[in-house]
Amino acid sequence: MENMLDIIDSIANEKGLSRENVQEAIKTSFIQTAKRIINPTFAFEADIDDRTKQVKLRQIITVVADDAPELEGEEAGAYMGITAALEIDDEAEIGDQLQMEHDIESYGRSAFAALHREIEFHIQRLVENELYDKYKSKINQIVSGRVTRVDSDQNTTIEIDEIRATLPMKSRIKGEKFKVGDVVSAIVRRVHVDKNTGISMELSRTSPKFLEELLALEVPEIKDGIVVVEKCARIPGERAKIALYTNRPQIDPIGATVGVRGVRINAVSEELCGENIDCVEYSSSPELFISRAMSPAIISAVVVEENEAGEKKAIVTLPSDQKSKAIGKSGINIRLASMLTGYTIELNEVGGTAQMGEKAQEEKKEGLSSLEALFGN
Repeated sequence: MENMLDIIDSIANEKGLSRENVQEAIKTSFIQTAKRIINPTFAFEADIDDRTKQVKLRQIITVVADDAPELEGEEAGAYMGITAALEIDDEAEIGDQLQMEHDIESYGRSAFAALHREIEFHIQRLVENELYDKYKSKINQIVSGRVTRVDSDQNTTIEIDEIRATLPMKSRIKGEKFKVGDVVSAIVRRVHVDKNTGISMELSRTSPKFLEELLALEVPEIKDGIVVVEKCARIPGERAKIALYTNRPQIDPIGATVGVRGVRINAVSEELCGENIDCVEYSSSPELFISRAMSPAIISAVVVEENEAGEKKAIVTLPSDQKSKAIGKSGINIRLASMLTGYTIELNEVGGTAQMGEKAQEEKKEGLSSLEALFGN
């Protein structure tokens, strides 16, 4: 156990840990080993002598009256009568704490083996905590790794640096298939720590945040904060709508995002298996924002309502020849517009009483329910 400071420096350098954290882990290991081999009820302290580079382990003994009940039973070793204490320190008083040094090596090879296991355990916890903090900060950021396994349920295991990440089947874009060796990009959704399996990550390619982060990679104006993605709604692999704005009048947020001849938006679409991405300009006026979100349909008027329960509804008036565009294939356009704006949308044809229709209403509800179940929060 000599040169403990040198051992600490070596562990810190090898594992990429801070010297102070390793030092605390070593001291904790000595204390836990002492409790295991001496007495679990005793109080111990440990520190490292900078001069000798050795760990000093001391038992803390509390001074009590000679007839105190603590001097009997299993915990008696943690206490000392005042008479005995005065023989050690003539200024001792009841309530004082005396220190008794212990040498782990004097308890034999089993004690040394127990200490070795404790050090391994606490250093491993340190490594896991460092990794957890590192990857927790990456939540909602894009990471890339190589596929190492695809199970029978099509859950994909991806190796990212030092840890294992899982891309569940439900978080894959419809129609995607991966095989071992593929390089996959996804967004970090959750970070887990398990006592048995260690640290792992859950990834997603269906989250709206994945689309936002891909846009930031392709569009410098978004990355620099010149253009802001205010809201985003997706039906993964099919279609998405994003609301954009900028505080700089000389910048066109839609044009900057789409790029020359659509090169920027097409690069993002290609990563998302051909997902069509509609860009609309955000407005703080709900009527104007809803009108833009209903694109490519041309809207005549929008009236918004909100009841006492906070439920928001928009009645959209439009020409009859625009109704099919407003609804979209299988109701996809109106569903995305509702998700993007946060309003339940009803359609009212000019000169008629037709609204969304029972089938379209039901499709919208089913779409919203499935997306809520898909994304959770």
